[in-house]
Amino acid sequence: MAEDILKEVLKDVPESAEISDSRFEGANIVLYTKNKDFFLHNNGTLKEIVDKIKKRVELRPDPSLLVDAEKAEEIIRKEIPKEAGETSISFDLQRSIVVIEAEKPGIAIGKGGEVLKGIKEKTFWVPVVKRKPAIKSIIIEKIRKVLFENNDYRKKFLNKVGHRIYDGWIREKKNEWVRISFLGAARQVGRSCFLLQTPESRILLDCGVDVSNEKEPFPYLDAPEFDINQLDAIILSHPHTDHSALIPYLYKMGYKGPVYCTEPTRDIAALLCLDYIGIANKENKKSIYSSTDIKEMVKHTITLNYEEVTDITPDVRLTFYNAGHVLGSSLVHLHIGNGLHNFLYCGDLNYETSNLLASANTHFPRLETVMIESTYGGRDDNPPSRQESEDELIKIVEETIARKGKVLIPVLGVGRAQEVMVIIEKLIRSGKLKKIPVYVQGLVWDITAIHTAYPDYFNNIVKKMIFHKDQNPFLSEIFTHIAGGKEMAQVLESGPCVILATSGMLNAGASVEYFKHLAPDKNNSIVLVSYQGPSSLGRRVQNGEKEITLEGEDKPIHVNMNVYTLKGFSGHSTRKQLLSFIHRLNPKPKKVILVHGESTKCLDLASTIHKQERIETAAPKNLEVIRIK
Repeated sequence: MAEDILKEVLKDVPESAEISDSRFEGANIVLYTKNKDFFLHNNGTLKEIVDKIKKRVELRPDPSLLVDAEKAEEIIRKEIPKEAGETSISFDLQRSIVVIEAEKPGIAIGKGGEVLKGIKEKTFWVPVVKRKPAIKSIIIEKIRKVLFENNDYRKKFLNKVGHRIYDGWIREKKNEWVRISFLGAARQVGRSCFLLQTPESRILLDCGVDVSNEKEPFPYLDAPEFDINQLDAIILSHPHTDHSALIPYLYKMGYKGPVYCTEPTRDIAALLCLDYIGIANKENKKSIYSSTDIKEMVKHTITLNYEEVTDITPDVRLTFYNAGHVLGSSLVHLHIGNGLHNFLYCGDLNYETSNLLASANTHFPRLETVMIESTYGGRDDNPPSRQESEDELIKIVEETIARKGKVLIPVLGVGRAQEVMVIIEKLIRSGKLKKIPVYVQGLVWDITAIHTAYPDYFNNIVKKMIFHKDQNPFLSEIFTHIAGGKEMAQVLESGPCVILATSGMLNAGASVEYFKHLAPDKNNSIVLVSYQGPSSLGRRVQNGEKEITLEGEDKPIHVNMNVYTLKGFSGHSTRKQLLSFIHRLNPKPKKVILVHGESTKCLDLASTIHKQERIETAAPKNLEVIRIK
């Protein structure tokens, strides 16, 4: 039981430590001490406890020890070198933590952590240093404000999560089994949602919306095995709308448990969910949830770093690994039971080092079953390389500019947009492309700002560039932020340029408005760099339709502009890369489940993997259930 674990921990703490409180923060154990010397110098006591119970234990000062916040801020600002750049400071009294945002967090931490050590000794607050975004991010500021305003609630919530994990921790398990219900994205792309069940746990893997399908946009949450009142946790692999957009709705329906994801995923998912209801409002459609429900999601989010191991239920342990798809995207590794089964949910992955991110991870401690996407798993899905696509992009832009035209690139706000920005900036900086204005529409710019706050998630090349302000590709003078309709009109009236705007499928957002104005002119070009859903406007344009009437409009759009598709910039793996990923997994899995792909692609890839690797495969349909152990 949870209380027994806390008692066991306290047995190894000397009475002189004056522990005033012991509680859980999720799976972590936190002790509060009234003894100043024990807080600063506990002589390895904590390490001995951690080695004994194999759980993370953190020591914090009792609030009575803390220097007044106003005075503490004065001390902190004196301790932090000016070279750390602009800093902002906020205090979390409930947890005795001070959060320091700095332009150069390494300098704020100091060599060997000496600056933080000085702050602890002089204020008794526990300092946590974060990077200040190079581009001001309103959404990050709002998220941190929500967390700050609800820190008392968060403290109680995290303690409750810990009790749920540990109250069944030492219980003897009998008749153990694991099964997965497919509530969305089985033999289709969109509305990813999977329910993993054990006798002890109910865990939802992603919960998204198929924005290109008005008839069936949502997962099958009315399936008999899904009971929101029994749900223990949600794990979000990455922030794209087809994986995240329905999570706030679950909070509206009464869910009060945790969402596990990385920090960038939390921030971007919140922004995309706000955009999702914003689009509904613009189209005079009733939104299924409000910004209040998105705040609830943020309040209940528990963020993890890559390779940080944590228990999330009594019989499931979670570890995130890099998926290479978008910033903060994760391969979800679940260690189930006491060595019973190891399951890897890949979400979306890219098994290639892109212009932004490192390739997806392939090495795991243990592995029996893998569930992998098959978006581009068909036999014909072998697109050109990134280099070939870069060369093609140069040609398209140069030819369009020469005709005095404009290049519209509809992008997913996350990942594809930032990669295209990095590519264009690199091409112009190297002289391969003439200097031209690049207009970045609202949401893309907001998400780019979030990217600048988390450089550690980039590949080594981009990471180093972002650490140096004068080399940061996102701060290049070629990019102009377009916030509203008035500025959009100015762009349309201006000369040759490149325009980056959401959404990537042309099903909503600023890209549709640009398309309406630019499509009739044969001098303009549209470059499709994202997956185009079967019923999306983007797929119709891609298929060569020359006259398109949009819903709610009388006059058709005459498509005279040049239409190009560049698949080499995808955040998804090609068929060849998917097969290589499976082949190089270490250890080799015993079963592979194919999802997130059109039916023929799922089935074909499943057949090929079975023949090549001689392992069991499955390509389930929505509402099917597979027992994996």
